[in-house]
Amino acid sequence: MKIYDYKGRKNICGDRVREARQKNRFTQEALAAKLQIEGVTMERDSLSRIEIGTRFVTDYELKVIAKVLGVSHLWLIDDENE
Repeated sequence: MKIYDYKGRKNICGDRVREARQKNRFTQEALAAKLQIEGVTMERDSLSRIEIGTRFVTDYELKVIAKVLGVSHLWLIDDENE
C-alpha cells in the first residue's frame, strides 16, 4: 500500500483542528471523548497525530470533528498558505 504525503504531511486539516480545539478550550482528551460520543472512535494520541500531520483523516472523521468543534469541514481543509 502506498502512503501518500502532501507537503510532508498526511493531512491538511491538523493545524485548523488544533486552532479550533484551542478556541473551544478543549484538551485533546476532551475532544476525543466528544468524538466518541458522536460515534467516532478516537483516542487522544490519534488527535495528537492528526494535529501534527502524521495521521490520515477520513471523510467521516472530518465531518464529525467539524461538528463537534462548531466549524465548517471546508474551513478545516482550507490551506491558507497556498
